[in-house]
Amino acid sequence: MSVPADAPILTAKAMREAEAACAIQGTSLSELMELAGAAVADTAWRMAAGAPILILCGPGNNGGDGYVAARLLAARGAAVRVAALAEPATDLAKAARAGWSGPVEPLNGRLAPAPLIVDALFGVGLSRPIPDGLAIILRHFSDRRILAVDLPSGVESDGAEDWTPPLAADVTLALGALKPAHVLLPTAPGCGRVLLAPIGISASKAMRSLPAPQTAKPDVTAHKFTRGMVLVFAGPMRGAAGLTAAAAQRAGAGYVVLDGAQRAPFSAIITESDEKFGERLDDPRVGAVVIGPGFPAGDELLFDVEAALDSGKPLVLDAAAIDAALPRLSETPRKAILTPHEGEFARAFPQLYGSKIDRAKAAAARTRAVIIYKGADTIIAAPDGRVAAAWPGSPWLATAGTGDVLAGACGAMLARGGDAFDAAVAAVGWHIARAARIGPGLVADDLVADDLVRE
Repeated sequence: MSVPADAPILTAKAMREAEAACAIQGTSLSELMELAGAAVADTAWRMAAGAPILILCGPGNNGGDGYVAARLLAARGAAVRVAALAEPATDLAKAARAGWSGPVEPLNGRLAPAPLIVDALFGVGLSRPIPDGLAIILRHFSDRRILAVDLPSGVESDGAEDWTPPLAADVTLALGALKPAHVLLPTAPGCGRVLLAPIGISASKAMRSLPAPQTAKPDVTAHKFTRGMVLVFAGPMRGAAGLTAAAAQRAGAGYVVLDGAQRAPFSAIITESDEKFGERLDDPRVGAVVIGPGFPAGDELLFDVEAALDSGKPLVLDAAAIDAALPRLSETPRKAILTPHEGEFARAFPQLYGSKIDRAKAAAARTRAVIIYKGADTIIAAPDGRVAAAWPGSPWLATAGTGDVLAGACGAMLARGGDAFDAAVAAVGWHIARAARIGPGLVADDLVADDLVRE
């Protein structure tokens, strides 16, 4: 399962608007359909490798893309058949159907399969779950290779509904832009490998997939403070804060200070008493403060969160520190990154509705902070509406302590200065890439281990 890096993501509404804008600029919708059908034909040709192809066409424009693909494949000499759920219902689909000179079989339980099935039934236009009868028919093809056009049938494009496809795709060809369902659970796994077909649409990248991680090389004139100074507040579970501090250093911070007179995970990390650590909040060289890992709710946490908020420093807030900071977060604009997992998000932001993207955007707007809504389908949202979707992440990160490591990476990226959203995106990319290098058997300590750095 994969999606292209740094690719635009459009909702169904935004996709329709982009297509309309294309038409205004001189590219007709029929030309877009021809380009989409050609992309489908190219992908099907490669996947089939000479084997017969069966294209399932719906009544809308997704079905029109299928008819165009069938015509182009037949012209190449492919053994292609077409089966239709219903007669074309749009002018574009009717014109595409007229261009296909071969027979059209009924899509029913007696339809003979082919080695490659092209699912061009619904695409982004689906507004309700598909009928049980059709779902049963589609499941008959589940042992074949499946290419879905834009989306597997039965998937709601915007990811606001948890409909899973009865016919999961091996490959999904996204037309013009990715759709939220390609990067959100529970629908993303059913899309298989997602490819992006540029069809001449100008798509905004305000919402996009996670870019490929890049290592920021320090400037030749850099020193430990210009690379970023990070303060990490330690709670009663000090091992968690130790992971956070170690991650901040591994992620590129030049100077890391850890609260508490305990042994630091690395000798280069400074540990200080609570009293002296509090004085550090006034240090103008401090680029970011991290609080929350290993720090349960209570008066001690509230006191430290208040001190961190009063300092005006850029903040990374994790776990219970998110709840403690919420009443004051939106008071004064500040650089802040919040890193809730599903349970923490639900507790901090109840009564938010829509897809995970919708909820993350609403939380970011409410707090005026960047939200990293963690999970297998991590969403990063900024108060100005920007979104990055990190699908797929790494399943090996589903173990205790990895969230503390992410908080430290956020601290390192934020301490360098610049945009908090960009810092969060870089931290998530660093986190996933590091986990991918380790793989099976990963524990949180491995993410900050010396042997990983020196490979």
